[in-house]
Amino acid sequence: MGKVTGFMEFDRISEQNIPPQERLKNYKEFVLHLSDDEAKKQGARCMDCGIPFCTTGCPINNIIPDWNDLIYNQNWEEAIEVLHSTNNFPEFTGRICPAPCEAACTLNINDDAVGIKSIEHAIIDKAWENNWVKPLIPTSKTNKKIAIVGSGPAGMAAAQQLARVGHTVTVYEKNDRIGGLLRYGIPDFKMEKTHIDRRVKQMEAEGVVFKVNQNIGENVKPEELTNNYDAVILAGGAEHPRDLPVPGRELNGVMFAMDFLPQQNKVVAGDKLQNQILATDKHVVVIGGGDTGSDCVGTSNRHHATSVTQFELMPQPPVKENKEMVWPNWPLKLRTSSSHEEGCERDWSVTTKSFVGENGKVKEIIAARVEWKDGKMVEVPNSEFTLKADLVLLAMGFVSPQQKMLDLFGVDKDQRGNVKASTEGKDAYITSKAKVFAAGDIRRGQSLVVWAIREGRQCARAVDEFLMGTSTLPR
Repeated sequence: MGKVTGFMEFDRISEQNIPPQERLKNYKEFVLHLSDDEAKKQGARCMDCGIPFCTTGCPINNIIPDWNDLIYNQNWEEAIEVLHSTNNFPEFTGRICPAPCEAACTLNINDDAVGIKSIEHAIIDKAWENNWVKPLIPTSKTNKKIAIVGSGPAGMAAAQQLARVGHTVTVYEKNDRIGGLLRYGIPDFKMEKTHIDRRVKQMEAEGVVFKVNQNIGENVKPEELTNNYDAVILAGGAEHPRDLPVPGRELNGVMFAMDFLPQQNKVVAGDKLQNQILATDKHVVVIGGGDTGSDCVGTSNRHHATSVTQFELMPQPPVKENKEMVWPNWPLKLRTSSSHEEGCERDWSVTTKSFVGENGKVKEIIAARVEWKDGKMVEVPNSEFTLKADLVLLAMGFVSPQQKMLDLFGVDKDQRGNVKASTEGKDAYITSKAKVFAAGDIRRGQSLVVWAIREGRQCARAVDEFLMGTSTLPR
């Protein structure tokens, strides 16, 4: 805990943001981490609550009260050791995690939660600034070889854990750079890719080998991995997007969000793209109210779109949740992202009926209002309306991993098309195929970065036990 009376003395301190008119000029991060004194006061608010629900609310079980207390006492170097003991990449989660730990904070029952995410952000940034983040090189090697398919947070976490206990780890990535959806699914203004690059350098120093442009079924055969390695971990993402099969879907300008967002990431990285899809001077409609939709809004604003509208099929959530009913669970409430603050019209309970085009290009959306009756969605009579649309971005979530690779490996799948593997017992994370494991979104479906890190770490322990009979890695 922090200061005994801190939660009564200090208000929650939010991280400062660069104003929208300034941050829209580039793709750099705009959230400024807390100063040492601000972090100290924020850490002081951590209560002696008896049962730290924040820790159970966090998928990787971060030891939050401990590092809150360390920051209150300004012991930053020990704080990063505690933080790293459960989280390989706090610079990722400190920027893009929605912070379920804060929803579970005991202080959140009747006050503003401790700013746990902002403290985490400050700790890791200070650690990098002071060169406290160093490679942990194993003292001996096991002569066991492991292949990991996918270099997102699950694959990176598993690779780092396994390399640190002496295994030889090779990570195969289908794209031209390491990072998976961290690299090409999250805009740079939310997380600059230098954070991935310096972790890759650390992991290479620890012995991890990264191979890019390695696509299973094209230039890499599954049997090459299963024959040449002692274990294989499938750690790809859930990249199969949910489609919207309505009339006009084939029109030019109606596309998946993940055909739009990665292009800008590549341009920011210095690539020269021909025919980049731009929102400049266009009426943009984003269909889907989640994080991916918000990323489309922020990117479109930076392209200087004429207008940006975001549709959500579900009703508008309440502005404030009933904490007595939902705490410590993740609440359903209205969430306004930084991208929304930069400029966006939001509309709820809207269904898209069709797209209207001209010369093969989308020009309008025909939509209607919906309501829920007896558990069913029904269209409101006479509620149809038309909206200008030169670019429509489908951001309605992801239904499963891409199936081709799973079929090539021949692993069993669950009803949702994810790799079937348990997280418990002696066969944790192992698939129906001998020595092939699965972790992250490819196993659990679309989820948070923090869940991917958790599964990567746990899968690494399962693989270590499988190869060595026992493991010193944390559960």
